[in-house]
Amino acid sequence: MTDQAGKAHATIAEGALRSALPYRARPKRPNALSASLTFGWRALLKIKHVPEQLFDAVGNPIIFTLMFTYLLGGAIAGSPGAYLQYLIPGILVQTVILITAYTGVNLNTDISKGVADRFRSLPIWRPAVIVGALLGDMVRYALASAIVLALGLILGFRPESVVGVVLSVVLIIVFAFSVSWIWTALGLVARTPNSVLWVSTLIMFPLTFASNIFVEPKTMPGWLQTAVIFNPITHLVSAVRGLMYGTIPVGHIAWLLVGCVVLVVIFAPITMYLYRSKK
Repeated sequence: MTDQAGKAHATIAEGALRSALPYRARPKRPNALSASLTFGWRALLKIKHVPEQLFDAVGNPIIFTLMFTYLLGGAIAGSPGAYLQYLIPGILVQTVILITAYTGVNLNTDISKGVADRFRSLPIWRPAVIVGALLGDMVRYALASAIVLALGLILGFRPESVVGVVLSVVLIIVFAFSVSWIWTALGLVARTPNSVLWVSTLIMFPLTFASNIFVEPKTMPGWLQTAVIFNPITHLVSAVRGLMYGTIPVGHIAWLLVGCVVLVVIFAPITMYLYRSKK
């Protein structure tokens, strides 16, 4: 009798539990696209809750544009207004390229806080965490581009082709996306988020200044001109300037697209290997 009573009690308890819980079909496993978009939305929410991430997108272009235009513009181009037409495309490139480092910074932050371990335990497409973050950052690059262009228009920048401006922004975002894979790999091996930011700044500042962003390379020493010519930032700035002023610099664009493919082919597999093997 005791065993029968126990079984009856267990049956009643199980029935009560099932009646208390609503029956729902097991949700389908998210596909690669939906998982990536979810993590992309997470990256955008980070900007909402930590707006300091946009400081470099707002502060740097304002400082560099005002300083170079009104302090050095007259000496370089004859007048601040004339120099502004040369400077804004370069500042646009510099601003977006410098903030690509935050992709690696945010990834390293997730790892150091243990958030990445939780993501790896989920039944989702494994690369969605990184791909989604990169997709969210592409929105951030577009926002930074809009800020720089709005600043330039207020100060007197006048591009000759609206379509060229749009194509320039697209080209910059594509290049920034490919560069971001470098910083994701760095974010997986660096010890702290600050070290990712420091190393990326140490690399990107010389590349952006040793280019044609601020001055024509022909005014530089011969050895530096050679370095500037082989600098990918120089090709990007030349392509952006050409598009904004109504030309199509096919050579620079082709060189950049090939470079973007090479960066993704090299650093995307490295990043995913490091992410899978990260303990």
